[in-house]
Amino acid sequence: MGKRDNRVAYMNPIAMARSRGPIQSSGPTIQDYLNRPRPTWEEVKEQLEKKKKGSKALAEFEEKMNENWKKELEKHREKLLSGSESSSKKRQRKKKEKKKSGRQFFRF
Repeated sequence: MGKRDNRVAYMNPIAMARSRGPIQSSGPTIQDYLNRPRPTWEEVKEQLEKKKKGSKALAEFEEKMNENWKKELEKHREKLLSGSESSSKKRQRKKKEKKKSGRQFFRF
């Protein structure tokens, strides 16, 4: 009983691909990409200047937010100023209570 001959011929994948011919691709080729229209240096400079200036909509939005923030700060200041007398008294009371409780804790 002899062994079965299971040798397989080696097929060079590159040679096989070349024998089939060029591949028909559906998308743009590398040459199409390299030959695409590009902006001139002056156009690039103009675009960069436009980006630096920013958009009008963004500037308007920032101004509106600044106004809202100022109004909010004013309201907060009014609350603090109107309630500052009562809050300062509360703070003093809390400090006194802490001092008293601290003294009693260390006594034996």
